[in-house]
Amino acid sequence: MWLKAIIVVLFLAVLASLTSALVFLLRDMGAPESKRTLYALGIRITLAALLLLAIWYGFYSGMLSNTAPWANKY
Repeated sequence: MWLKAIIVVLFLAVLASLTSALVFLLRDMGAPESKRTLYALGIRITLAALLLLAIWYGFYSGMLSNTAPWANKY
């Protein structure tokens, strides 16, 4: 159960980072020396990698499973 909570928190953090990057992009249009957008997108990439690792670990350890009706057909 804790792994699903971690996955949800990481997903929400990715969305928050993406939103903050958009806000920084719109606010810093006149300031080309500002790197806040770049840093926010770097954090998003790191969080997305952690999210993928958490999902991979869940499937690898058996904590997560695929319950789609078409999962075992192919």
